[in-house]
Order: sequence, then C-alpha cells, then structure tokens
Amino acid sequence: MIRSHIRPAFLHNQKWRKLSACADSKISCFQGAQSNRLRHPACASLIISTIFFAIIAAPLVTAFGQTVDPFATRKKIVSQGIVVEFELEPADPSRKSADLKEGDDITFRFKLSDEATGTPMQKAYPAAWVSLRREGDSLDCGKKIANFIGGGLTARADLDLNAYYVLALNHDSTISVVDPLFDFGGSKLLALVALKSAGEDWAITYDQSRLFVSMPDSNQVAVIDTVLWKVRDNLDTGPNPTRLALQPDEQYLWATCDSSVAVINTSTSKVVARIPAGKGQHEIAFSGDNRFAFVTNSADGTVSVIDIKTLAKIKDIPVRGTPLSAASSNVSKFIYVANREGAITAIDWAGNPVAVAQAEAGLTQIRVSPNGRWAFAVNTEKNAVFILDVPTTRVIHRVEVEKEPDQIAFSYTLAYVRHKASEHVFMIPLDQIGEGKSPHPADFPGGQAVLGRAKRPSIADGIIQAPGANAVLVANPADKAIYYYKEGMAAPMGSFNNYGREPRAAMVVDRSLKERSPGVYSTTARLPRAGRYDVSFFLDSPRILHCFGLVVNVDDLAQADKLVEIESLIKERAIKVDKAVSLRFKLSDPRTRAPKNDLKDVEVLVFLAPGIWQYRKLAHGVGEGVYEISFTPPRAGVYYVFAQCSSLGARFNQSSYVMLEAQEERAAVKQ
Repeated sequence: MIRSHIRPAFLHNQKWRKLSACADSKISCFQGAQSNRLRHPACASLIISTIFFAIIAAPLVTAFGQTVDPFATRKKIVSQGIVVEFELEPADPSRKSADLKEGDDITFRFKLSDEATGTPMQKAYPAAWVSLRREGDSLDCGKKIANFIGGGLTARADLDLNAYYVLALNHDSTISVVDPLFDFGGSKLLALVALKSAGEDWAITYDQSRLFVSMPDSNQVAVIDTVLWKVRDNLDTGPNPTRLALQPDEQYLWATCDSSVAVINTSTSKVVARIPAGKGQHEIAFSGDNRFAFVTNSADGTVSVIDIKTLAKIKDIPVRGTPLSAASSNVSKFIYVANREGAITAIDWAGNPVAVAQAEAGLTQIRVSPNGRWAFAVNTEKNAVFILDVPTTRVIHRVEVEKEPDQIAFSYTLAYVRHKASEHVFMIPLDQIGEGKSPHPADFPGGQAVLGRAKRPSIADGIIQAPGANAVLVANPADKAIYYYKEGMAAPMGSFNNYGREPRAAMVVDRSLKERSPGVYSTTARLPRAGRYDVSFFLDSPRILHCFGLVVNVDDLAQADKLVEIESLIKERAIKVDKAVSLRFKLSDPRTRAPKNDLKDVEVLVFLAPGIWQYRKLAHGVGEGVYEISFTPPRAGVYYVFAQCSSLGARFNQSSYVMLEAQEERAAVKQ
C-alpha cells in the first residue's frame, strides 16, 4: 500500500510537464507531455534556473522595450515572432472595461498568434499570475515568474491564474480546500469552510464561482463563494434536502426534500418554488433541452415529470419496482431509471416511457458515459456492473467487480467503479465496450482502508476526474486522505492529508487559463483590493516573459458602509516553535487611506488548524495605524491569524486571514 506522506508529484494537468522528464533526465520540464501544476522539487529548481538563464542570456525574450501603456485594459506585445494580446473584461457585460474595481469578477484573456501569418497559436499552455506592485518594488518580471513557479511561503501571488483546488466534503460540517500547487511546509490547506451542519451533496456552477451544499440536519442549502471561500447564504428549502442537481442551462438548482423538490434561482440565490413529488429517496435528471425535470420516488415506484418553464408537476410515471437512480443521455434523448429489482426504464425527454431493459436485482446507481453512448449501472448485491447500449436500450455487458460497488465515475478513457466493502477501484476501458467486445477491468488500491468506511456516508461523488488529465482523485474517509491516481500506474502517485477529517466526497475547482477558442486563453477571477498590480505572463516555447500592468480602483459604493480597512503586515510566514513572533496589522480609512490610531478594541485571534488550540489578545498601537501583539506558537503546525475591530464593524469572520507554519527550530524554514 502507498503511504499518505508520498509527495504529490501527481499534480499532472495540462501545462507543465511530466515528472519523469524532470527526475529521470535533464531535459526541460516544459517539453513533451502537458502537465500544468507539476510541483516536484526537481522541476521547480530546473524551471527557475532555466528562467534566470533566459533572462541573462536572452534579454529579448521579454518585450519591455516596446511602447505599451502598462495599465491599459487592452494591450499587445510582440516577442519571438509571437503576438500576445492581453485583454481585461468584466464578467458582467454591463460594466465598462476601463473601470476595474476591487471585488469585480474579471475575465483575463490572452490571444496568441504568429506575427507573420496571424495564425492562432493553439495548445500553447501559457501561465499568468497577478501580484501587487508595492512601493519600492523593482519590475524584474523574470524573477517574479521564477518565484511564482518555485512556490513556497514567500512566493504567493495575489491571484494565481493557473491554480486548481481540491475540495473535501467532511464529516464534521466543514469543507477542506486544498491547494495542490502551494507547499506550505507540510501543509496544503488553503481554507476551511464551516457549514451549519454536515453536508450531504453539492453542486457547482459552470464558472465555478458558486458552490451549493445540501445540509439535511439544517433543512437548508448553503451558498458558498469559491473566490473568498465564504458561506454567502443558507437557504431554507424544506425538510431534509439531500440530492442537488443543476439543470443544463444552470438557471435553476434543484434540491430534493421529503416528498418535494425545492427550486433555487442561481442568479438570485432565492428559492422560487417548492414542488410536490412522491415519497422515498429521490434523484433528479433533466432533458437536455431544459424543458423537463425527472424526479424518482423510490417509495411510490414512480418518476415525477416537472415542467421547468411553469415549475409545475405534469404527471407521475409508474415504473417497475423501487426506482433509485436516474441519468440522461444526449445521444438517445432518453432518461434511464434504474430500480432495485433490476429493471432499467427508458423515458424520452417528453416524459413518455419507451423501453425497459432487464438486468439483475440489486441495482443502485446508474450513470451515462461522457459521450452519452453507454449507461453503467452498479449492482451492489451481485458485485457487478451492467452496461447498457443507449440507442437500443439493451444490456450488452455484465462485468464482475469487487465487493459492494456503489458509485461510477468517468475520465476521458475509463469508467471507475468504487466499492463500499473494498479499498480497490476497478477501471473499465471505454474502448472495450460494444457489440462483439469484452471489457477487461483492471484495478488499483484507493488507499489502505475500505472506501465505504465513513462515519456518515455521503451520496456525493467519492471519485472525480482531475482537471485536464486522464487521472482521478479518490476520497478515502477511513484513511482521512484523498489519493491521486494517474492512468497506467499500478497505484496512486500521491495523496492529500485531510488534517484529521474524513473526506466523504471530493470536488475540483479549476481556476486555470484554458483555451476557449483557437489561440485564445482565458479565465475569470475576482479582483483583489485596490492598487497597482503586475500581470506576469509566461510562455515556455517560444519563451516569453512579460509583466502587464493592472490598476484596480476603489469601489466607493462597496466601501460606503465600511469604516476600516485591515491590512496584514506579517511578512515572515515560517516561524519557530516556542519562539515569540510579532504579529502586526495596519488599520486605515478605506477611502482616504488615513491611519486609524488610538483604537482600544483591535483584537487578534490565532488558532492552530484544525481548531485544536487558539489564542486571543488585544493589540496595542505602535503608531501610524499599526497594531501589534506578540505570539509564541506552542507546537508545530499551521496557524490561522485573524484581526478584528468591533467598534468599526470589522469582525473576524469578515476579514481575510494569514497562515503561518510553525516548525521545530532544527527544521525551521529559512526565509
């Protein structure tokens, strides 16, 4: 078995390069395969040295000599025969591009083309970071980029446009947010989102800006801002909300409750309807044209058909036995409903039953492959997976697997089968499915303990595809870890420690630049606080490094009711156990930037993750709006630091935080 301390050389995706190219040979980490968050030390050092060499030996790599307004919202440079056009545009089309304000959601767009021919440069995998230009900073773009690629405590950009985050839905009413790129000593914990009660299921919008989590014990659905990692609202849905589903156009989020479904407008985060359904366990599927929602009712043996336009139930369709799961296919334009008794009923998108396929009693979950061609139904009782030919509604394969299969997940090439009573994950190649073919599954260990050993199992997916790669992440509750498996390997390549919490389900939030159209790479991010920033752009081949300027203006409306701005002055993030450290914060007027002096209630909170120790103390002023406390970490670990000033309306839960890594003196990180 693999161990949880294996360093995740696993961060394969589509931009950096293969680990083997870095560790086993001396060729560039940027050649060959595409792997966009690789953080192996060999690669980091090679990348940094390569960049510094490029700066010294080939100064024309950058385009600083060109006449470009560094703070325009549209600008163009030419370097190495490549035209790089950079554009900033508010995600809200009603906003003006030239007036970029703190808190705005902005699309960062890079268009790459050949200078001579104008041909778009495809599959280029650029990278970009946004960092505050502080007073006295020298604009050394190469060094900035080398530091960002190297990572670590002192190399954090204000916005990383290459990042993705791994989320764990935990048993203790929290969501862990792990940054695979950032190695914070031994910690990768970016944030910990506290819920009112344990989450059961979750769904995220296509732009990945909002995450919805059902909380049955609270009778609510939480709405989470994934930029700030804060709960924005808790919506009353009705009793016992469990399964969540976004319809294809994402106008509505649907939440199943006891004998009803709640419909939430995703634009306003308001519950707009509560529609009666049947009794029992529910799942939801949608017609691809957004006309109808289909809700299974296990106790009634029916499927409710709901008109999405009118938000009214049209009818209940009787199906055989106990319907437990439903999935939709864009190929056949059918909904497939699996029941415990072994029948799979096909219902067309207009709400008419059209066919029934018979498998074996014990079916639970059914899922349709990404191309819509095959439907996979797991049989927990018979330890088998039944594969349905979608166009003909016929079972064409029965695949023997491990004990108690309960979930199906997909990559581009494989179907993954999770088991409640085994640590093994089975893989069924999608290209081995079809008439006259015979699937031959393989397996790998998804940890050391069986995957179904959770204190409180979740219906959310425990296996998810990693961004941009033929790889998956596997949540193992008993191991309290999430494993990364790259296809073709005999075992996972690494894992995330979940800091003593059980990851009942996993999810990925991908913030990286993607090629949206030929040669156009973009992502959307929320602008940080007002100031002047550098947008550091890096392209490996041909090598281009350039820092574009970005001005973020103060949002006067947002600041109208805000009485104070709290800024951390903590520079040393690596600290020593049993050694006192000074923690300083500056308080100022958010509009005039004038310092706030003589405040008597500036309080600093420090707690050791995951909340096992905390320290509170009133800070004393040292002049120019700066307040300070002395803090001595009692043990090694990751500490969160917050500041508040109650008299000016600034609370701990409204402020950003600073993370510190305390280590024993002999192993302390030198800054």
